[in-house]
Amino acid sequence: MQPIRTERLILRNFAKKDAPHLLEYAANPQVNCFLDEKVPDLEAAVLKVTENSRTDSHIAVCLQEDDRLIGELFAIKEEPDTYSIGWNFNPRCEGQGYASESCRALLHHLFTQRNARRLYAYVEDDNLRSQQLCERLGMRQEGLFLEFVSFTSHPDGTPKYENTFQYALLKKEWLSARQID
Repeated sequence: MQPIRTERLILRNFAKKDAPHLLEYAANPQVNCFLDEKVPDLEAAVLKVTENSRTDSHIAVCLQEDDRLIGELFAIKEEPDTYSIGWNFNPRCEGQGYASESCRALLHHLFTQRNARRLYAYVEDDNLRSQQLCERLGMRQEGLFLEFVSFTSHPDGTPKYENTFQYALLKKEWLSARQID
Protein backbone atom coordinates (compact mmCIF):
# COMPACT_ATOMS: atom_id res chain seq x y z
CA MET A 1 0.00 0.00 0.00
CA GLN A 2 1.18 3.49 -0.77
CA PRO A 3 1.53 5.51 2.45
CA ILE A 4 -1.38 7.82 3.28
CA ARG A 5 -0.55 11.13 4.95
CA THR A 6 -2.96 13.08 7.09
CA GLU A 7 -2.34 16.31 8.96
CA ARG A 8 -0.37 14.56 11.73
CA LEU A 9 -0.14 10.90 10.75
CA ILE A 10 1.24 8.42 8.24
CA LEU A 11 -0.75 5.27 7.46
CA ARG A 12 1.58 2.65 5.98
CA ASN A 13 2.49 -1.00 5.93
CA PHE A 14 4.13 -2.37 9.06
CA ALA A 15 7.94 -2.50 9.26
CA LYS A 16 10.32 -4.39 11.54
CA LYS A 17 11.22 -1.14 13.36
CA ASP A 18 7.60 -1.02 14.65
CA ALA A 19 8.04 -4.04 16.92
CA PRO A 20 8.97 -2.23 20.17
CA HIS A 21 6.07 0.20 19.76
CA LEU A 22 3.62 -2.60 18.99
CA LEU A 23 4.79 -4.39 22.13
CA GLU A 24 4.07 -1.24 24.16
CA TYR A 25 0.31 -1.48 23.54
CA ALA A 26 -0.18 -5.13 22.55
CA ALA A 27 1.46 -6.64 25.64
CA ASN A 28 -1.56 -5.70 27.77
CA PRO A 29 -4.63 -5.23 25.57
CA GLN A 30 -7.15 -2.76 27.01
CA VAL A 31 -10.11 -4.30 25.15
CA ASN A 32 -11.09 -7.98 25.38
CA CYS A 33 -11.32 -8.47 21.61
CA PHE A 34 -7.55 -7.96 21.37
CA LEU A 35 -6.68 -10.63 23.95
CA ASP A 36 -6.04 -13.10 21.11
CA GLU A 37 -3.63 -10.53 19.65
CA LYS A 38 -1.63 -10.23 22.88
CA VAL A 39 2.10 -9.95 22.25
CA PRO A 40 4.12 -11.17 25.27
CA ASP A 41 7.65 -10.10 24.29
CA LEU A 42 9.79 -8.36 21.67
CA GLU A 43 10.39 -11.56 19.71
CA ALA A 44 6.64 -12.08 19.32
CA ALA A 45 6.24 -8.41 18.37
CA VAL A 46 8.84 -8.84 15.59
CA LEU A 47 6.92 -11.87 14.29
CA LYS A 48 3.64 -9.93 14.42
CA VAL A 49 4.92 -6.90 12.51
CA THR A 50 6.57 -9.20 9.97
CA GLU A 51 3.25 -11.00 9.47
CA ASN A 52 1.33 -7.70 9.25
CA SER A 53 3.86 -6.24 6.79
CA ARG A 54 2.92 -8.87 4.19
CA THR A 55 -0.62 -7.56 3.72
CA ASP A 56 -2.48 -4.32 3.15
CA SER A 57 -5.25 -5.45 5.49
CA HIS A 58 -3.29 -4.34 8.59
CA ILE A 59 -2.14 -0.73 8.54
CA ALA A 60 0.38 0.91 10.85
CA VAL A 61 -0.64 4.33 12.18
CA CYS A 62 2.45 6.45 12.84
CA LEU A 63 3.19 10.02 13.88
CA GLN A 64 4.53 12.08 10.97
CA GLU A 65 7.10 13.83 13.14
CA ASP A 66 9.12 10.67 13.88
CA ASP A 67 7.34 7.77 12.09
CA ARG A 68 6.66 6.15 15.52
CA LEU A 69 3.91 3.52 15.60
CA ILE A 70 0.99 4.59 17.83
CA GLY A 71 -1.66 2.13 16.70
CA GLU A 72 -3.11 0.11 13.88
CA LEU A 73 -6.12 -0.15 11.65
CA PHE A 74 -7.44 -3.16 9.85
CA ALA A 75 -9.68 -3.54 6.83
CA ILE A 76 -10.55 -7.14 5.94
CA LYS A 77 -12.25 -7.52 2.57
CA GLU A 78 -15.35 -9.66 2.22
CA GLU A 79 -16.25 -10.25 -1.42
CA PRO A 80 -17.36 -8.55 -3.42
CA ASP A 81 -17.19 -5.02 -1.91
CA THR A 82 -17.58 -5.04 1.89
CA TYR A 83 -14.85 -4.46 4.49
CA SER A 84 -14.75 -5.28 8.18
CA ILE A 85 -12.81 -2.46 9.82
CA GLY A 86 -11.30 -1.91 13.25
CA TRP A 87 -8.57 -0.21 15.23
CA ASN A 88 -6.26 -0.63 18.18
CA PHE A 89 -4.26 2.27 19.64
CA ASN A 90 -1.67 2.78 22.33
CA PRO A 91 -3.66 3.99 25.37
CA ARG A 92 -1.03 6.69 25.94
CA CYS A 93 -2.20 8.30 22.69
CA GLU A 94 -5.92 8.35 23.53
CA GLY A 95 -7.86 11.57 23.56
CA GLN A 96 -5.75 13.32 20.93
CA GLY A 97 -7.92 12.61 17.88
CA TYR A 98 -5.50 10.19 16.24
CA ALA A 99 -8.10 7.42 15.89
CA SER A 100 -10.61 9.77 14.23
CA GLU A 101 -7.98 11.26 11.93
CA SER A 102 -6.60 7.91 10.81
CA CYS A 103 -10.03 6.26 10.45
CA ARG A 104 -11.33 9.11 8.29
CA ALA A 105 -8.34 8.60 6.00
CA LEU A 106 -8.98 4.84 5.96
CA LEU A 107 -12.65 5.32 5.04
CA HIS A 108 -11.68 7.71 2.24
CA HIS A 109 -9.11 5.21 0.96
CA LEU A 110 -11.50 2.26 1.06
CA PHE A 111 -14.33 4.09 -0.68
CA THR A 112 -12.23 5.88 -3.32
CA GLN A 113 -9.29 3.52 -3.95
CA ARG A 114 -10.59 0.05 -3.11
CA ASN A 115 -14.14 0.57 -4.39
CA ALA A 116 -15.79 -0.41 -1.10
CA ARG A 117 -19.59 -0.27 -1.05
CA ARG A 118 -20.08 -1.06 2.64
CA LEU A 119 -17.94 -0.94 5.79
CA TYR A 120 -18.81 -2.37 9.18
CA ALA A 121 -17.25 -2.59 12.63
CA TYR A 122 -18.00 -4.72 15.67
CA VAL A 123 -17.73 -2.91 19.02
CA GLU A 124 -18.29 -4.41 22.46
CA ASP A 125 -21.11 -2.80 24.44
CA ASP A 126 -18.70 -1.60 27.15
CA ASN A 127 -16.25 0.02 24.71
CA LEU A 128 -17.73 3.53 24.74
CA ARG A 129 -14.73 5.21 23.08
CA SER A 130 -15.02 3.00 19.98
CA GLN A 131 -18.79 3.45 19.88
CA GLN A 132 -18.29 7.22 19.92
CA LEU A 133 -15.64 6.93 17.20
CA CYS A 134 -18.03 4.98 14.97
CA GLU A 135 -20.63 7.71 15.43
CA ARG A 136 -18.11 10.50 14.68
CA LEU A 137 -17.24 8.64 11.48
CA GLY A 138 -20.90 8.73 10.43
CA MET A 139 -21.47 5.03 10.99
CA ARG A 140 -24.91 3.94 12.13
CA GLN A 141 -25.64 1.29 14.71
CA GLU A 142 -27.29 -1.64 12.94
CA GLY A 143 -27.82 -3.96 15.84
CA LEU A 144 -26.77 -5.46 19.13
CA PHE A 145 -25.73 -9.10 19.26
CA LEU A 146 -26.31 -10.50 22.75
CA GLU A 147 -23.63 -12.86 24.05
CA PHE A 148 -22.07 -12.73 20.59
CA VAL A 149 -18.51 -13.87 21.20
CA SER A 150 -16.16 -14.82 24.03
CA PHE A 151 -12.59 -13.60 24.32
CA THR A 152 -12.00 -14.43 27.97
CA SER A 153 -13.36 -16.53 30.82
CA HIS A 154 -14.98 -15.93 34.19
CA PRO A 155 -12.95 -16.93 37.29
CA ASP A 156 -14.71 -20.32 37.27
CA GLY A 157 -13.42 -21.01 33.74
CA THR A 158 -16.72 -20.59 31.90
CA PRO A 159 -16.67 -18.33 28.83
CA LYS A 160 -17.51 -14.67 29.36
CA TYR A 161 -19.66 -13.70 26.38
CA GLU A 162 -19.58 -10.13 25.08
CA ASN A 163 -22.57 -8.16 23.87
CA THR A 164 -21.49 -6.57 20.61
CA PHE A 165 -22.81 -3.68 18.54
CA GLN A 166 -22.48 -3.65 14.78
CA TYR A 167 -21.93 -0.26 13.14
CA ALA A 168 -21.94 0.23 9.38
CA LEU A 169 -21.56 2.85 6.67
CA LEU A 170 -22.50 2.68 3.00
CA LYS A 171 -20.52 4.53 0.35
CA LYS A 172 -23.62 6.49 -0.67
CA GLU A 173 -24.09 7.62 2.96
CA TRP A 174 -20.45 8.65 3.16
CA LEU A 175 -20.69 10.58 -0.13
CA SER A 176 -23.90 12.28 0.98
CA ALA A 177 -22.35 13.39 4.28
CA ARG A 178 -19.29 14.78 2.46
CA GLN A 179 -21.56 16.97 0.29
CA ILE A 180 -23.05 18.48 3.45
CA ASP A 181 -19.62 19.28 4.98
